[in-house]
Amino acid sequence: MTLCSFERSRQRIAEASRLIPGGVSSHFRFGVSPTPLVIERADGVYLYDADGNRLIDYYLALGPMILGHTPVDVIEAARAQLERGILYGGQSELEFDAARLVCEMVPCAERVRFASSGSEAVQLALRLARATTGRKTVLKFEGHYHGWLDSVLWSVGTPPDDLGPEAQPIPFAGSSGQDPMAGAHVEVLSWNRTEQVVERLARGDVAAVIMEPMMCNSGGILPLPGYLEAVRKACTDSGTVLIFDEVITGFRVGPGGAQQRLGVTPDLAIFAKAIANGFSVAAVAGQARFMDQLAHGGIIHGGTYNAQSIAMAATIATLKRLNTPGVFEMMEERGQRLMTGLSDALKEAGIPATVRGLPQIFSVALGLKTPPVNYRDTLATDRKRYIRLTTAMLERGVRALERGAWFLSTEHDDEIIATTIAAFREALATIRT
Repeated sequence: MTLCSFERSRQRIAEASRLIPGGVSSHFRFGVSPTPLVIERADGVYLYDADGNRLIDYYLALGPMILGHTPVDVIEAARAQLERGILYGGQSELEFDAARLVCEMVPCAERVRFASSGSEAVQLALRLARATTGRKTVLKFEGHYHGWLDSVLWSVGTPPDDLGPEAQPIPFAGSSGQDPMAGAHVEVLSWNRTEQVVERLARGDVAAVIMEPMMCNSGGILPLPGYLEAVRKACTDSGTVLIFDEVITGFRVGPGGAQQRLGVTPDLAIFAKAIANGFSVAAVAGQARFMDQLAHGGIIHGGTYNAQSIAMAATIATLKRLNTPGVFEMMEERGQRLMTGLSDALKEAGIPATVRGLPQIFSVALGLKTPPVNYRDTLATDRKRYIRLTTAMLERGVRALERGAWFLSTEHDDEIIATTIAAFREALATIRT
């Protein structure tokens, strides 16, 4: 077969670097192998790049495109609203309808406030927790990502030598130039270790525990049986606000997110990505006793583009489709077929690996012989070899994230999945040695 070439993308990125640092506008698009891509258009599950390649897409823009790249209902809803105005600086019925859908679908959502990005929604949730409890300390977990801002970018990708003991991890700043004082009230624990959370919360001085209910950013790891339930109880007993960061899992692993699927309800939850299928929408949803403090508790939350009308129209169309019976069952079946196909191919190739997570968002890790339960376990992953694998897949027309995550959409049908598994098998043959 003829392999894809990416020389035009490589050239354009080099040229764009004279205007945009690195030729990209997000750190997470920089330095990918063999080059960051320049995309000309998208349709369904396919991306068409500057070199004329048609690529099956499992990036899905890092998660948002759950209905594929060109869903007719979402596009028509946005186009219809575009003719009625772009930005009002006021409320619209679309905002109210979108809020109603969120509150109907999400277990914890008695109220919702919209924002423009997951990173800023995290800041609002933490501010709510601190204001309502009168406490300062926030607990987060190794490997869990809650945005790129100084107050939360701690211990996301800690190098092994900087971890410290698992019983007392050392907070690790994720970026040069990060304000160390912004993390003065952030404490880090190892995830999936019940005793650590219970013992720390017993002191009664923690404002919030924030976590990904399923560890998506660093490994597709599910909580151990009873873990979320134990954390929920410990938070309730100590008066601590439990926050689920569902930026990835929200409206992706089920209509009500991971909290519905896993059966544990947080006090507050953060949503973005799949909520509007590519439009810039985020949200904080939660119990009225916390959320209503925004109306009369002296807590500031602003944003010029919050609940922008076109984005709200897209939100409504997206959530209505995702709330349609059978949509998630179909994705579940196809995603499971893909996970099984990749796992079988790895076993046949004699390459130790794990394929873990849920069918709508899962992770592949080479070099692991047993499923990891937290960030420290993922450090044994053979990342360089996996990058060789994703590069070989890209050359064969399949685009998957180098960090191991695979995102599924409603448009990845049986034929696409069969094609993907075949390309995966061919790519495996290039990394056997």
